[in-house]
Amino acid sequence: MKAQLEAAGLHKIRADFRFVMELFHEVLESLGETQAAALIPLLGDPAPEATIPLRPDTPKDVQAVSMAFQLMNLVEENAAAQFRRQVETQLGLPAIRGSWGETLQHWIRQGIEETQMAALLGTLEVMPVLTAHPTEAKRITVLELHRELYLLLVKREHSTWSASEQLAIRRDIKTLLERWWRTGEVYLEKPDVPAERSNVMHYFTQVFPQALALSDQRLREAWSQAGLDPALLAQPEQFPFLHFGSWVGGDRDGHPYVTAEVTASTLMEHRRAALALLEARLTALAAQLSFSSLSNPVPEPFRAALAAQAEALGEAGAQALRRNPNEPWRQGVNLILLKLRNTLQETEGASRYASADGLAADLRVLRESLTAIGASQIASSLLFPIERLVQCMGFHLVRLDIRQNSAFHDKAIGQLLAAAGFADADYPAWPEAKRLEFLNAELQIRRPFAAAGESCGPEADQVMACYRVLRTHIDRCGPEGIGSLIVSMTRSVSDLLAVYLFLREAGLLESPLQVVPLFETIGDLEQAPEVLDAFLRHPLTRARLTRGGPPVQEVMLGYSDSNKDGGILASRWNIYRAEQRLTGIADQHGIELRFFHGIGGTISRGGGKYHRFLESMPAGTVSGRIKLTVQGETIAQQFANLINAAYNLEMLLSGTARQGMRRLAPEAPDAHPAEAMDRLARLALEQYQALTQDPGFIRFYSQATPIDVLEHSKIGSRPARRTGQRSLADLRAIPWVFSWSQSRFNLTGWYGAGAALRQLRETEPALYSQLREAADAWPFLRYTLIHIETNLLNMEPAAMQAYAALTDDPGLGERFLRRMLEGREEGLREIAQLFSAPQAVRRASQLDNLARRSSALRALHRLQASGLQAWRPAAAAGDSSAGDLLARLLLLTNAISGGLKHTG
Repeated sequence: MKAQLEAAGLHKIRADFRFVMELFHEVLESLGETQAAALIPLLGDPAPEATIPLRPDTPKDVQAVSMAFQLMNLVEENAAAQFRRQVETQLGLPAIRGSWGETLQHWIRQGIEETQMAALLGTLEVMPVLTAHPTEAKRITVLELHRELYLLLVKREHSTWSASEQLAIRRDIKTLLERWWRTGEVYLEKPDVPAERSNVMHYFTQVFPQALALSDQRLREAWSQAGLDPALLAQPEQFPFLHFGSWVGGDRDGHPYVTAEVTASTLMEHRRAALALLEARLTALAAQLSFSSLSNPVPEPFRAALAAQAEALGEAGAQALRRNPNEPWRQGVNLILLKLRNTLQETEGASRYASADGLAADLRVLRESLTAIGASQIASSLLFPIERLVQCMGFHLVRLDIRQNSAFHDKAIGQLLAAAGFADADYPAWPEAKRLEFLNAELQIRRPFAAAGESCGPEADQVMACYRVLRTHIDRCGPEGIGSLIVSMTRSVSDLLAVYLFLREAGLLESPLQVVPLFETIGDLEQAPEVLDAFLRHPLTRARLTRGGPPVQEVMLGYSDSNKDGGILASRWNIYRAEQRLTGIADQHGIELRFFHGIGGTISRGGGKYHRFLESMPAGTVSGRIKLTVQGETIAQQFANLINAAYNLEMLLSGTARQGMRRLAPEAPDAHPAEAMDRLARLALEQYQALTQDPGFIRFYSQATPIDVLEHSKIGSRPARRTGQRSLADLRAIPWVFSWSQSRFNLTGWYGAGAALRQLRETEPALYSQLREAADAWPFLRYTLIHIETNLLNMEPAAMQAYAALTDDPGLGERFLRRMLEGREEGLREIAQLFSAPQAVRRASQLDNLARRSSALRALHRLQASGLQAWRPAAAAGDSSAGDLLARLLLLTNAISGGLKHTG
């Protein structure tokens, strides 16, 4: 049945794409764009011999193809949602892979008691963290058009529309397509941090509150259909904690525009938005709770609470009571609203909420009063969603993480020492032993190095300005809106203790703010257990962790830089092993770990479906608390539309719950072939580093990919390089992945894997046999191999050849091209040998997806390669034509990323 539904889904994609392309063709014809319109019937043709006659000097041709790709993506997104609906309808909730229905059925089969299930659900803490990493190539205006168009595609699904209503939908789609065509495709100016903040605020205020309610509803339905006790899942406190995080306005790692002032304004904007959101929901609730005391008994505790609240609010409270006589529940909500507005306006001397806990307590009283009169359904339908908003978003909306690089901190400490008159202030040059001796001595003392307002140097001033902003915000609003203090490129325990020094300087050492290591490179991941052990042993860390509640330490793992450092196989395996070892260290200390996965949208940077991603983690390492980044184009892909947003939240929550139960109730010993994976990862690392350390590699990379165009793109406020140096180490992971995917080498997602598998098969057949037996059964191995295979399938030999020809040394280009093409064939062949089913069966959907895009993408690649050939000498010579050529290349970059469905 499911196979039949999948086949029907593919047919629907083709039919819906033909429909929207027919409308797009009509729009272009009506605008007189006849040559661009002529391209439309050719798009989506899977035949490999088909060619798309794009004209190199006509940007409108490229814009038409770019829009067609994005229309295809929207059609596929809608078809996926409709497919899930049909599967649920015909096969039931558990048939959706990764859903709550599947998870609960799995637990029932496993023999887990329903009380144990409920106990776990109430302790889950999941936090998606939105970042402004520059991988979203589409303008915010275009994203808004996407949202409108998606809703029209969904609206068209209703079978009850009359012929005239269907015509109206058709007209609306054509109007929207014309608006989109006239809007333009690429960023004309780089977005600044406030613009990026405005974009993510849309999700925090307009999408996530609704998606949270829908996600909760899905859990309730699955629980009910599984026949579990409804009383165990009735109150907000029994549901998973879904918090949201942000890096926009807090992530200053190599980002000079994230200043202390930006952080301060971001924190307050979050707070105001949270309070405004709650005010709007409570205002609507007051209108709904018109119950009369003449027909409903008023519980005495509730009556007493109303009197106490009104008295605390003075004359305003008395007026609220007089305004709605005999409507005590409406009076109760209005009193809450008064106190909330005083909090929002910071009204001096008036009754205000000190924190969201006070509001939660008042809502609990309201809930209990409704339950007492038998109105539990009203409480569940109307009040529960507001209580969940308070529980998940509080008065802070989201938690803003503060991230900075360890090397930046080193410079800041050196400047603080110099300002304080230390004879040896060259802290960055100190060995680890000297750093630890100094830091341990200083942390015994509470006096600061410098007075507030005293300048110590550029890095020190920036760091301390940020920490003083945090101090001011905590004093004013509490610590809830501030997330973690993340140290990127954590190499040693002194990198973490250094943050304690900054906290001391700002008077924040007693605050609950947590210092979090970010382990990024292969070497850092290997030594991470030693660093974490030393950090957890430190008396100050232990004192801070055990202050209030069970001790939980956050640890962040970097997917992007470990991939850039060692290739995909070494990166994935070293992260897996780090999770195991770090969990073991934490267990020795009696501390729970909250892993923070720094994943991106692409496979190279850890992207993938949430339930598969979570399933691939080592058993027993997911504590039920997890964070992960959502970056760039992934934000819109996963959360732009409500149904998709709720689905992805369900996958994230359900997947975390399932892995969390594996820690509480292990299913079976983890007996996967670790030795074989160790050897395979080491072989792949050697292959990868042999390539990247080849004397001609950087030259080939610089000329055979559009990295120089990407460095001119306007898709993010952050620079492409950390310090501006032209080196591989300084290049950020995003443009690194973006440039290889644009040129279809996809090097970051496969290189070394095929050769490593062949070497293992030929030289160590016993270990290879272990991997082959585990390929279908071990989720980590299967997930990794499928991702590598996806990147190999996405390579395009014809495009690669065109880009390799751009090198100024034909021999160099041919040498690396041959290496890549041979690696591709070897990788596909070796992976195919590991799986029981052939590629055509296993990857039917992926192959169909590629076929729809292949012809148009090849045409775009030809244009981009020829455009690079013309632009580079013009730019080097300062020719006036360079600007126009670059604009065309940026449009091509946007179109190609739309066809590939990803950037960096």
